[in-house]
Amino acid sequence: MKIGFIGLGIMGRPMAINLAKAGYDLLVSDHHEEHIAAVEAFGGHRADPDAIAREADVLMTMLPDSPQVKDVMLGDNGLAVKMHAGQVYIDCSSISPLASKEVAEALAEKGVEMLDAPVSGGEPKAIDGTLAFMVGGKKEVFEKYKPLFDVMGSSAVWCGEVGAGNTTKLANQVIVAANIAAVAEGFTLAKMAGVNPETVYQAIRGGLAGSTVMDAKGPMMLSGNLDPGFRIDLHIKDLNNALQTGHAKGAPLPLTAQVMEMMQFLHAHGDGRLDHSALCRYYEQLTGVSLSEKEGK
Repeated sequence: MKIGFIGLGIMGRPMAINLAKAGYDLLVSDHHEEHIAAVEAFGGHRADPDAIAREADVLMTMLPDSPQVKDVMLGDNGLAVKMHAGQVYIDCSSISPLASKEVAEALAEKGVEMLDAPVSGGEPKAIDGTLAFMVGGKKEVFEKYKPLFDVMGSSAVWCGEVGAGNTTKLANQVIVAANIAAVAEGFTLAKMAGVNPETVYQAIRGGLAGSTVMDAKGPMMLSGNLDPGFRIDLHIKDLNNALQTGHAKGAPLPLTAQVMEMMQFLHAHGDGRLDHSALCRYYEQLTGVSLSEKEGK
């Protein structure tokens, strides 16, 4: 099986590397030469997007948002028209469910099946191959290509028709954002009340408040290490898609709207490229109190 992979950023690069390590015949394309070279080091082969569209049995993309996916697939030099019946397109980008359906409809005219398969887990899980995939599309197509997801992740769940994967991802991003904000708020309360937030973390992580999110993001807040695994700006993109979908479907999202405003505040103050655990900085701006001893506040 020949796989084409387009988009070798923070997430796409380790995902492609894991496919190469597993022995798949892998063609890759990206705007950054060093990203391509990183995958080549593990057995991948560079190719231009047109060649990938013509030659790959499975075309995969990992791109920032709906406009980029639509441009690559449906733009003036889009790849959809270059693909042929029997191929499969798997989009791992986190985009609008409506955009996924639009691309799927164009590919269906060529006899090409599509799965929308966004991921959760961030860069660390992309590197160690333990991502969680949320997949939309025909169930039989999902089952046929599930071995690819198993190489890159520890979980792959079929969620329904095309678009269901990205709808599930939006729900995931809403829950993650609200959880991170709650962790930052709770830790800030503890510190301002004179209790070490590290002690609070250790005390509550085994109880009902414990979560994968707190275990991943709480230590980052406490250490002051806000290097991006998943950037504030990318989470803003996801919450924007969630709010748009909620408005279209009449779903109330008041907590999402509140956290979106917090993230937009951080973006406006130059923190958009930090990890989303930087939500703690919103509270630092309000209180002048840092959770990190490194910052000495």
